[in-house]
Amino acid sequence: MASAKEIQSRMKSIRDTMKITNAMYMISSSKLKRAKKVLTDTEPYFYSLQAAIGRILRHTSEIEHRYFDERTEILPEDKKIGYIVVSADKGLAGAYNHNVFKLAEEGMEKKQHTQLFVLGEVGRQYFYKKDVSVDTNFRFTVQKPTMHRARVISEKMIDMYLNGELDEVHIIYTRMANAASMVAEKQQLLPLKKATFGASAQFLVDTHQEEIEMVPSAEELLNTIVPNYLRGMIYGCLVESYASEHNSRMQAMDAATTSAKEMLKDLSIKYNRVRQAAITQEITEVISGAKAQKKKQ
Repeated sequence: MASAKEIQSRMKSIRDTMKITNAMYMISSSKLKRAKKVLTDTEPYFYSLQAAIGRILRHTSEIEHRYFDERTEILPEDKKIGYIVVSADKGLAGAYNHNVFKLAEEGMEKKQHTQLFVLGEVGRQYFYKKDVSVDTNFRFTVQKPTMHRARVISEKMIDMYLNGELDEVHIIYTRMANAASMVAEKQQLLPLKKATFGASAQFLVDTHQEEIEMVPSAEELLNTIVPNYLRGMIYGCLVESYASEHNSRMQAMDAATTSAKEMLKDLSIKYNRVRQAAITQEITEVISGAKAQKKKQ
């Protein structure tokens, strides 16, 4: 059994660790609240853009636009797929990073021609160690997502898609289903699917259509609206991932603090037993010494 001094030293170490886990919990809690507020404030605008695209498609369901081009002339196995992978800049967030990496690797296994665009230092280090080629265009932090970063990413993806360097663009991020559950998801950004906007022709039969004027044309409107819509989608994914990261870190730190408390409880019992045994031994030695002195007298 360890000595009382060793147990005390270990208990002090655990208490110091608890201070760190508690501090990290509070920091993540504060950042999570801010992220939720940002997402709530910006969602209405991008939902409006989605609705606007839906209105245009309802009136021009037969339109063939470049952002909706699924390039059916290319065989599925020959398509060039781009994956935007949103990870964290640091660990200590439970299975947050692992779930995203697992989903990305599953997608890469099914496709032959893939290109990775990794956000977050943990993700970049993970794929570098596995000798996976990673595009280095987006080497900024994932902390405090901004519309500027979303714009840079969306513009790059749109350029590569329109130039034929990529046939599909997907984003792999983490969505916060509820306060206790985070889900890694893969969402297709390009090409857009008309069904996403409720523009299927079968739903338009015998349905009253409001009259709208498209100036200068429906195609030009889509050229303007779609990039903003994609920017909003990417921004939303970044904020969702940011919120999910801190929610996951809160859970991990809470679990670590609970475990530390249980360890302290067990060590406290051990310490009391060791101290009691030491006191008992000292009393026994005193009594034995007193008896020896009496015999000498």
